[in-house]
Amino acid sequence: MTGNAGVSDERPELTDERSRTSVGDVLRRVLGLLTTPFALAVKVWRRSVQARVVMSTLVLCAIVIGLVGWVLVRQIAEGLVDNRRDASLSVAKEGFSTAQENISASPAQGAFDESQTMDRVYDLLVAQGGSSRAYEVVLEGPLPSSSDDSTVQTGRRSPSALRPRSIPFELKTSVIGDASPKIHWTYTDLSIRGVRDVPAVAIGTTVSMPAGGNRYALYYVFSMEEQERTLNQIASAMFYAGAALTMLVAGVAWIVTRQVVTPVRLARRIAERLAAGRLEERMHVRGEDDIARLGVSFNQIASSLQSQIRKLEELSRVQHRFVSDVSHELRTPLTTVRMAADVLHDARPTFDAVTARSAELLQAELDRFEALLSDLLEISRFDAGAARLETEPVDLADVADHVVDFYHGFAERHGVELSVRASERPVEVEIDVRRIERIVRNLVANAIHYSQSDRVELLVAGSESSVALAVRDYGVGLRPGEAQLVFNRFWRADPSRVRTSGGTGLGLAIALEDASLHGGWLQAWGEPDHGAQFRLTLPRVSGEELVRSPLPLVPEDAGSRRSQRDVKVGEQ
Repeated sequence: MTGNAGVSDERPELTDERSRTSVGDVLRRVLGLLTTPFALAVKVWRRSVQARVVMSTLVLCAIVIGLVGWVLVRQIAEGLVDNRRDASLSVAKEGFSTAQENISASPAQGAFDESQTMDRVYDLLVAQGGSSRAYEVVLEGPLPSSSDDSTVQTGRRSPSALRPRSIPFELKTSVIGDASPKIHWTYTDLSIRGVRDVPAVAIGTTVSMPAGGNRYALYYVFSMEEQERTLNQIASAMFYAGAALTMLVAGVAWIVTRQVVTPVRLARRIAERLAAGRLEERMHVRGEDDIARLGVSFNQIASSLQSQIRKLEELSRVQHRFVSDVSHELRTPLTTVRMAADVLHDARPTFDAVTARSAELLQAELDRFEALLSDLLEISRFDAGAARLETEPVDLADVADHVVDFYHGFAERHGVELSVRASERPVEVEIDVRRIERIVRNLVANAIHYSQSDRVELLVAGSESSVALAVRDYGVGLRPGEAQLVFNRFWRADPSRVRTSGGTGLGLAIALEDASLHGGWLQAWGEPDHGAQFRLTLPRVSGEELVRSPLPLVPEDAGSRRSQRDVKVGEQ
């Protein structure tokens, strides 16, 4: 029996893929954690006036205090350094003078005596520094007489812990290369073994044995540790004071802006409630300042709007009730007149020509009057919210075919060719057939009657979530802005209002209400002398939300003359 203990059956490429996936997930999570605070800060910055004011004040205050603190610290540092340098030069000059006097008074007769003299001078200068070691003394020499070998010293007297780099090379060169005993100085770092380097000022000159004897280089190194400590304390104090002052200013800004922003936020909430229909909401006014006066003005505006809206609502109710009542009340006398008119119309062969023509005109006008009453009743049902859908699954292409068959004779009398183009069959959709067929009939009848086009096409298409039916003509088209007006009640392209032809002016308004009732869009496009297109878009399943239409609103054959001016119902 064989075993495969310790051997994985998983393929290497799958393991690599999982590793890459896990690494990618980790990176995405890390990036999410890093970007979340930034996104939150941006959101707060964009939405809160108080946050913007406080943050801006905090940043500006920090910048100003930082600049002022930097300038002050710089000036204080320069003052401390200058004072320390001047004091050091004064002490060094006195020490140089003392050293030269002691050397000149020495009765040295040989190299041994000269060395003893220099040792005594060095010890004297060190002793003058006291136990606190305010400075370090370095004595080097005798110096060679040749300037070409000026960096070579034959002896050095200095504290054992002092590192040679405490005396900068540039200072040594200046001191040794100067034939006359001038004082030279520079800034350096005092380096002592076992102690951190501290800023210092190094001062040097040369002293000479009497009667043209050897020259020695004498250096003083004054520590500025105390000045550095003082400056650090001042900088630290200024930093904490500046931080405290910045936070104090930010707190004051927060309190001040809160006094201003709180009433504004309250006004925003009240405005949102007013927009939601709660017209009785008002601001609470306190005091007599500008904010209080703003609240009074806001309440006055709200009261005026409430009064005007109520008047408009009452006027609208009266208007709708009037239209509904008149439409219903006219039904009974119209039925009686219709019966009498039918009798006269049927008996017109027995009348003289004038009477017969009058009977025909009476019949035609009664037909228009009945159509107007029907449209008014339908509009009143929409206004009252009484319109309801009775949906069923239907093939939209069959609806288009049925409308084309219905208007076939009417189109032939006007010299118009009707056709249907469907990208697929069937185009299933849940609709109220009566209402959708009424929309399509209205669009086709308008295209035949008013477009002055020799052909009208019905385009049908569908997608996974929506269907569309467009009525395209190639006639006079629509002027700029008319695509937004065609769905208004009683609107007519002819401003003279001469009713030589046409219907009630309510057909497209009713069609728009029917489309909205289905949760669909009814849109218009047109250009002068290039025709027009009306597009109806519906969700495949009743109640679903529309996202896009399977047919373009601007026809593809419109070319470079596209000018989309549409009215969209339910689309933002």
